Amino acid sequence: MPDASIDFHALAQQIKDWGRELGFQQVGIAGIELGEHEAHLQTWLDAGYHGEMDYMASHGSKRSHPEELVPGTLRVVSLRMDYLPADTAMTQVLSQPEHAYISRYALGRDYHKLIRKRISQLAQQIQQHIGDFGYRAFVDSAPVLERALADQAGLGWIGKNTMLINRQAGSFFFLGELYTDLPLPVDTPYGKNHCGSCTACLDKCPTDAFVSANVLDATRCISYLTIELKGSIPEDLRPLMGNRVFGCDDCQLVCPWNRFARPTGQGDFQPRHDLDKAQLAGLFLWDEATFLTRTEGSPIRRAGYERWLRNLAVGLGNAPSSPEVIAALKARVDYPSELVQEHVRWALAQHARKALP
Repeated sequence: MPDASIDFHALAQQIKDWGRELGFQQVGIAGIELGEHEAHLQTWLDAGYHGEMDYMASHGSKRSHPEELVPGTLRVVSLRMDYLPADTAMTQVLSQPEHAYISRYALGRDYHKLIRKRISQLAQQIQQHIGDFGYRAFVDSAPVLERALADQAGLGWIGKNTMLINRQAGSFFFLGELYTDLPLPVDTPYGKNHCGSCTACLDKCPTDAFVSANVLDATRCISYLTIELKGSIPEDLRPLMGNRVFGCDDCQLVCPWNRFARPTGQGDFQPRHDLDKAQLAGLFLWDEATFLTRTEGSPIRRAGYERWLRNLAVGLGNAPSSPEVIAALKARVDYPSELVQEHVRWALAQHARKALP
């Protein structure tokens, strides 16, 4: 139990100051009542919009009840860290179909370890200040309703594209949480939704994955298709994916609030191995050893080599026909994976159709 003599209002401010010193752009404190968000999650799960993401439904009510996930939890410290790299020509890459588009969050090093380490450092500073207390740090790695908690902590509102949006920072940021048993004063929930009548994100989605405002059918989302889906990508969705081979940012790129997004100062989030301007054909010819070397410490590792080739095959099928594209695809026709072969055959068939008079 924390010492009753602690000035928790002063401590809350100190935690926010320490968080900013550790590289977080914003820190807020939330309570643990998430009833409205719990109901929304259950409706979404009941509709099957989570697809193969069984982990979204496998933890009972722990996701919406922090005190069940970590017994004794009274508050959640929610933290935001910007990740947008400077000078990445996002829309230009999308308009260059021979290039590979990789979601901006995945261009640099994996954010999980970096942010978890910073949150752990924050917890250590608190401990040095007040003595032992109960806590646990999370970064997109446990059944946590991180956007709901961030909304409750005053960091932003959940937009029509289901992303957390901040008026001063847009949505290109990571979230992390520190569950704690400290009875800290909570911040005012963000409250007002500033999306207004704008539907740019819903209209722009390449695969029409939004059922309605705030409701995403993940089984049609390119991020799901290229990262979470283990099997074949549905044929009707492949042409709609364009050159997006790992994730998708379209619903963020068109969001008016992202004109306020600021480039990150974190060196670890800067693009590695020229992945912000790589060509599809070149990436497709990486052998597995090269893939493992160049994606070491990268979010891209989550897809694995086989699905990486699957995704690139779709991108190559959508690319303009060229000797380089055709040669790259033919080099993988007999690759020892039926999943890869299937998508390569589809891509070559696409180019055969393009060649018809």
